[in-house]
Amino acid sequence: MRQSTNHLLMIEPTEFYTNPQTLETNAYQAERDDRSRAEISAAAIREFRDYRDALVQAGVMVTTVQGHRGSPDMVFPNWASVYDDGRMVLYPMLSENRQKERRPDIIEMLKKSYPDVTDWSGYEHAGKFLESTASIVSDHVNRIAYAALSKRTNPELVKKWAAFMDYEVIVFETESHAGIPVYHTDYLMYVGTSMAALCAECILPEYRETVRARLNATHEVMEISMEQLRLNCGNALEVVGAGGERLLTLSESARAALEPAQLETIGKHFKGIVSSSIPTLEKYGGGSARCMLMELF
Repeated sequence: MRQSTNHLLMIEPTEFYTNPQTLETNAYQAERDDRSRAEISAAAIREFRDYRDALVQAGVMVTTVQGHRGSPDMVFPNWASVYDDGRMVLYPMLSENRQKERRPDIIEMLKKSYPDVTDWSGYEHAGKFLESTASIVSDHVNRIAYAALSKRTNPELVKKWAAFMDYEVIVFETESHAGIPVYHTDYLMYVGTSMAALCAECILPEYRETVRARLNATHEVMEISMEQLRLNCGNALEVVGAGGERLLTLSESARAALEPAQLETIGKHFKGIVSSSIPTLEKYGGGSARCMLMELF
């Protein structure tokens, strides 16, 4: 399986605001709305469209679906993943209003290209959760996966996913600046074809060198600091742009937080960077650019 794709699914928010059901597990999310919901939603929609347009301008295909009311995090599609052999996996989500993001009409649309559906959403009734590519960051080329455990990433389901995909999996624990686990693996690291980024500082010491060593065996690894983690530098994705060129996409705040030497490292592995300013989505959602993208292989 190739590492990256030229086709993405994005879900435009109908409304957007701080999701009270995710605050307990997301240390990077604003605890309250300090603007009206109408103002926040309008800003989020503008940011979404600007980011989508930046990706399209770079030669990335984007399929856009309209979200619905009552699921403020629907702009972050973490409830499914699809693969180039026609498989689709549906995942159990921690928050009740996120469980409603698995909309039948979107699933039916995806089934036209990915008809082999595996549905693990029933694990919600057992209190076990696994939130798709947010919970598991995959090195598809080398068939290795990385998973940071949290309330949203259950170790039993991580092993189930690894067996289903026939991937080696590296499981580890983390601690954010707030003293709770980093809520999603894709917030602290990303893996491209030849380069990876990692906030090793947030990984508990007993796991840190194992993760570092496994990544270093296959990739040039760029480490980011805890402060850069908070500025979304770990929430990035390799995509394929015009002419088949590999690009790195991340938010403008993340790009601005990178040091010149880090940008030089990125420049060795990617033709360019696609970034866009998404401060409203980052502040109230506690997620960033990569969280907004579902890869369609």
